[in-house]
Amino acid sequence: MRSTRWVAVTAALLAVAACSPATGVAGVSAQSPASAGTPGTPGSAAVTATIPAPTPERQASVRAPEGDDPVRVPPPKLSKYTYTFPVRGCKVTYQRRLLVLPKTTIWAAEGCAFVAPVSGVVDEVNTRNRWLPSTDAGAHREGRFVSIIGDDGVRYLGGHLDGVADGIRPGVRVSGGQLLGQVGNSGNARATGPNLYFAISWKTGPSLWWVRRGMVEPWDYLDAWLSGNRTLSPKEETLALRAKLGEAPRCTILCASKKAPKATKSPKPDDEDPFTLNPSGNPGSLQ
Repeated sequence: MRSTRWVAVTAALLAVAACSPATGVAGVSAQSPASAGTPGTPGSAAVTATIPAPTPERQASVRAPEGDDPVRVPPPKLSKYTYTFPVRGCKVTYQRRLLVLPKTTIWAAEGCAFVAPVSGVVDEVNTRNRWLPSTDAGAHREGRFVSIIGDDGVRYLGGHLDGVADGIRPGVRVSGGQLLGQVGNSGNARATGPNLYFAISWKTGPSLWWVRRGMVEPWDYLDAWLSGNRTLSPKEETLALRAKLGEAPRCTILCASKKAPKATKSPKPDDEDPFTLNPSGNPGSLQ
């Protein structure tokens, strides 16, 4: 009888335990976080939290460090000669392409200084303007001009001059940068603005005026002498071209002169040909 009652009590206790919520250890709820925090659930409180936005850090102003002055590296020395741009002290422009002859026209104000592009010896000088449109003689097209044979063996011509500097005559030694004349528009440039006819060739006799008018394209050398390397020399190119064409090549461009009209009066004394050349009168050779 007693054992029967014990079994009944034990069964009742087990039933009550099965229906009661689990309490866990030491009063800690065994409910899942989802059920514990669900709004509207009796006996639970809704929990809200505001996460503050991060405060941007204040950026300090950054100042770029000041660098040292650039180190100027001299251009490489390409030859033993030092060259000077043939117009000094004036703003210039010039052609950088072949038009008719392998020469260039350097545009500059009237009276600007034409200077020796390299040290050398004066070869030819023409102090009077003898060009006439009626004849267009090739030997007179540059008007007043000076040519020198540089120490590099190359001939340099400056034409269309307004005048020739005092003391400039054949055989006189000149230094690079020395005044040879003034920019003008003599010769067949009389209908244009003032300019310098600048040509590079090799020494020949005065009868071969077409060689004097230019054989080597000069603009790359002018570019270098003006703003690049003043030791860039046309010597090698001139030597190579002379070897190819010969020292006295035939005229091929703008060779013919017009037939002279019948003279109606004797020429004035000032019209006498003032052309002079180096006393040797012999074609030179490149060293």
